[in-house]
Amino acid sequence: MTGDDLRNKFLAYFEQRGHTIVKSSSLVPDDDPTLLFTNAGMVQFKRTFLGEDKRPYVRAASSQKCVRAGGKHNDLENVGHTGRHHTFFEMMGNFSFGDYFKERAIELGWDLVTRGYGIPEDRLWVSVYEKDDEAHRLWSSHTGIPEDRIVRLGEKDNFWSMGDTGPCGPCSEILIDQGEAVGCGRPECRVGCECDRYLELWNLVFMEFNRDEAGRMTPLPKPSIDTGMGLERIAAVVHGVTNNYETDLFMPIIKEIGALSGHSLGESPRIDVSIKVIADHSRAAAFLIGDGVLPSNEGRGYVLRRILRRAIRYGRTLGLARPFLHQIAGKVSQVMKMAYPELLEADAYIKNIIKNEEVRFLGTLDTGLRVLEDALGELKTRGVSEVPGDLIFKMYDTYGFPVDIIQDIVREDRISLDMTGFEQAMAQQRLRSRTAWKGAGDQWAVEAYKVLSGQGIETDFVGYDFTSIDSEVLMVVIDGKALERASAGDSIELVTAKTPFYGEAGGQVGDRGLISGQDFEMEVSDTVKDPNNIIIHKGKVLQGSISPKQTVTLTVDQGRRLAIARNHTATHILHAVLRQLLGDHVKQSGSLVTPDRLRFDFTHFFAVEEKRLQEIETLVNERIQQNIPLQIEEMDAEDAFKTGATALFEEKYGDRVRLVAIEDFSKELCGGTHTERTGDIGLFKIVSEGSVAAGVRRIEALTGKAALSYTQETTQTLHTLAQMLKSKPEELTERFHKTLTQLKGLDRELAALKAKAAAEASGRLLSEVRTVNGVSVLAQEVSVDTPAALREMADHLKAKMKSGILVLGSKAPDKVLLVAVVTKEHLGRYHAGQIVKQVAAVVGGGGGGRPDMAQAGGSKPEKLPEALARVFDIVAQG
Repeated sequence: MTGDDLRNKFLAYFEQRGHTIVKSSSLVPDDDPTLLFTNAGMVQFKRTFLGEDKRPYVRAASSQKCVRAGGKHNDLENVGHTGRHHTFFEMMGNFSFGDYFKERAIELGWDLVTRGYGIPEDRLWVSVYEKDDEAHRLWSSHTGIPEDRIVRLGEKDNFWSMGDTGPCGPCSEILIDQGEAVGCGRPECRVGCECDRYLELWNLVFMEFNRDEAGRMTPLPKPSIDTGMGLERIAAVVHGVTNNYETDLFMPIIKEIGALSGHSLGESPRIDVSIKVIADHSRAAAFLIGDGVLPSNEGRGYVLRRILRRAIRYGRTLGLARPFLHQIAGKVSQVMKMAYPELLEADAYIKNIIKNEEVRFLGTLDTGLRVLEDALGELKTRGVSEVPGDLIFKMYDTYGFPVDIIQDIVREDRISLDMTGFEQAMAQQRLRSRTAWKGAGDQWAVEAYKVLSGQGIETDFVGYDFTSIDSEVLMVVIDGKALERASAGDSIELVTAKTPFYGEAGGQVGDRGLISGQDFEMEVSDTVKDPNNIIIHKGKVLQGSISPKQTVTLTVDQGRRLAIARNHTATHILHAVLRQLLGDHVKQSGSLVTPDRLRFDFTHFFAVEEKRLQEIETLVNERIQQNIPLQIEEMDAEDAFKTGATALFEEKYGDRVRLVAIEDFSKELCGGTHTERTGDIGLFKIVSEGSVAAGVRRIEALTGKAALSYTQETTQTLHTLAQMLKSKPEELTERFHKTLTQLKGLDRELAALKAKAAAEASGRLLSEVRTVNGVSVLAQEVSVDTPAALREMADHLKAKMKSGILVLGSKAPDKVLLVAVVTKEHLGRYHAGQIVKQVAAVVGGGGGGRPDMAQAGGSKPEKLPEALARVFDIVAQG
């Protein structure tokens, strides 16, 4: 039986037994924020299991597309190193929504495996949850499997949940003994071992509970059944092989890899891993893109990018130096066309997306590999066994290396990764990142525009030469759907055959303007470009109506375009100046070019000093004042690279590229819009410099009128301050220095007075110490206004008391501050965190901390005396 036969047999078996066959849902979960991807067959039935969605059937069966890469369920790092882990796989399952339960599920599972698929009973084992006596009894009484082949396992192995929250319950697994030759060879090898001898075929989940965010489990409205059997695994067993990659689901793909690379399985472990990774990842990529996910640096798009780039890197091992993965994805569409014809229909679109990503990454792959190898060599020389987080981030941010690639490279050397440092850098970057395609954008990009891209249609961008043209409307889109007509008041997306509007790309924001026609006018609020070079105008219909095939006039807001051009050309000059003054290690790490300002991120390991920033600003303005004409030329990519032009990782380059040169000072490959001469920029003013992440700095600057306005406002502020201080602007520095010196002197006097007052106060407070249960106890209200001041007073009193327990409280208009301290000789009997927690409860709050010191707060200041009196009771009870 082929993979298609096995899938069909499964669905037919359950259809004959009263189950409704339900089509696989998308890999992008519908209305489920807890999941990155659909990772199990039951995902589309989650609301049904929860009783929130009533379906017209109580029994169902499906073969569900699944991806496990990212999030809790992540098999990515194991792919290629085993014969059974995959990023993409199909999960066949049968489901009961309050109809049959354990008994019938066990009967059906055993019958299909033994009689339907013909797997010998004497090779099968069963596992059950250690506390599920009912399941153990049913397996024994209804299948005849010997007691010694029914194994009880703990929660880790036999209690299933889809995620941290959601439906869950005990489960039973049907496993096959593949023989000692497949196992680990250890005497203790048995069901539950991590080796491949006892291979799980089918997981029967007895869905009984729902787990909430707090970890509480409540019974589901009706006990239900959720089962899952991997198509790839059952195919390997039925085909008599111990490796999923040797089935007909993978072999045509592997042969295609062999045809392109000249390598085949069995040559060496290194070659085998590479072939398996590429075969697996090509399937995941094809299906993810087919379901609307696009490569990006966020969320689902980043997981897809990781998958693609991992496969591309392994292609290097096979000698594949040119784009190849899109061709492998084409073979995936052919292999899967019987079950998923929509994949074949979207084949051209999928291949275009993958090829574009390949071109983007291949430009930096070799350089990145050399940089990484040099860095790893240095680490080994120094005896360092962990790759620093800043190096991991540098490889990601500068060369586009996902962490998975670095893990694969260091795997054999047993070097660990500083993931904490890397995640900290990534978290900072994400907070500041600006993404053009988010959320639903992935979906409509595929659904509405894949028809055009599949036909090879691209928008003809003429905005370098024109800001107003006439063109034909190709598509009108509302809410992700192509429509025949849009009318006044509609928010729409419009695609035309040609456009002067620049679609957001390369850090430059999209154009705005007007699109008009006969009795029609649309205000364009944004313009974006999809990965296949379709430019989409987004905005609102102001009057009239619009339909495909109509001719319209597209007019760009020229003033805004020129302001953007000033900032874009300024980033090129800034980039060149930074490399000149700071060094060749400076590389663009990101940018944002808007009409109001520019933002430039670059690799550099230290803050740029103020004096150096002034030098940078001066040099940029000198280039502007030289009024140099920009030389912009379209040429073959190879010729452009030979000129020494800077190519940016963030950009994708085809066979033809656009070279933007400012004499020999700056040469960059760039598709953005620019001024004709540097003098058109006017004025350049840096407004800030700071850190974005480890090894990445950011400069924000203004140009033209915005820079002039900023300078004028700053000058006015200086004059205002000078007037307030009855001084001149040029004397402000000296005047402020004198003022600050005076303030520091006053601060010292104030601190001395506070110290004297605190000493007097502590003397008074210490007179209130009581002895309770043999312990010196102080519980008093004090007048401080911050947790830090309260903690400082507690430390002072602790030093005076030397031994005992003290609790201090302070009132504010609407809150209470508390601190508790226990000296070391009393830690065996008392815990500061527990004491302050009980005291805080009286004032309507909470808190906790270390055994020796803990802080808390509350919202009922009027209860503070009662709370402090409670301290003595707590100590007495201890």
